[in-house]
Amino acid sequence: MLKIGDFSKLSHLTIKALRFYEREGLLKPASVDEWNNYRFYETSQLDTAAKIRSYRQLGLSIEEIKAVFAGADVKEILQEKISSLTSEKHLIESRLSIIRSIMEENEMKYQVTEKVIPEKIVYSAETVLKVYSDIMQWIPSVGEECLKLNPEMNCSETAYSFCEYLDGEYKETDIRIRYSEECAQIGKEDNQIKFRTLPEAKVLSIYHKGSYANINEAYAFMMKYAEQNGYTVAGLARECYIDGIWNKESEEDWLTEIQLPIE
Repeated sequence: MLKIGDFSKLSHLTIKALRFYEREGLLKPASVDEWNNYRFYETSQLDTAAKIRSYRQLGLSIEEIKAVFAGADVKEILQEKISSLTSEKHLIESRLSIIRSIMEENEMKYQVTEKVIPEKIVYSAETVLKVYSDIMQWIPSVGEECLKLNPEMNCSETAYSFCEYLDGEYKETDIRIRYSEECAQIGKEDNQIKFRTLPEAKVLSIYHKGSYANINEAYAFMMKYAEQNGYTVAGLARECYIDGIWNKESEEDWLTEIQLPIE
């Protein structure tokens, strides 16, 4: 039997932590002296201590560790932890990107160009997103639905595609959005998938590199440029996603083109 101090040294858990895990019912002493309340542990309990320490280092909560010890599927709990940590990673990267932009010595500069988008046939779908980040899950589902309706549809990986925001104001939740993608011909429609012909359009184009969290800076730059140079806005801005979460690990490498139809 090991005294609590000796067990603390071997398990690499502080005495304070051992007392806490005892109160939580995760690691109770093998025996407690009824006269002096000295706690004693068995060497076999070092394995339990090691598991607790390992799970805590992975960020599992006390309740999650209790669930594991009670027989819950540890793989399911760890998969949930992966999802949680991934979301935190994206949030941290967004904040870091904004901080770096603020700390840059020189003001962020954008290059605005004017170009013509030829007439195109596109299929489109509209929805209401609960939050902006849901867009990257929704867009692939739209493509899958269109292809299911039109198995012979020819849409290349480099086809012209974009999103338009339909609310007429900035919203953080319940966002109305329309996605459009170029295709070779008009196909079958359903309640969601619709086809239309986009007329030739003259647009101002600007590229935003980095997190979507500060893409509003690019919009502000473009609108100011249009106003100062006498352009008249002739339609909704189009967001074209060139590089993003699907092919770049870091938000700093995401690339989005914003196109503003003008007259």
